Amino acid sequence: MTEWPKGVAKPAIRALHAAGYTEIKQLEKIDLSTLAHLHGMGPKALAAIEEALKESREPGE
Repeated sequence: MTEWPKGVAKPAIRALHAAGYTEIKQLEKIDLSTLAHLHGMGPKALAAIEEALKESREPGE
């Protein structure tokens, strides 16, 4: 099972999987407002995903 960032609860993970997303890198080009409409996706999960994506884009890491 793929690791999701801390703060992404099981209902949000199930929603992501149901939508076909199995890895955080798949979300790099997805608008967060699209994810917000998934049943089970809450503000805490969205914030954790946004932060993880921001960290993955930072140079030098």
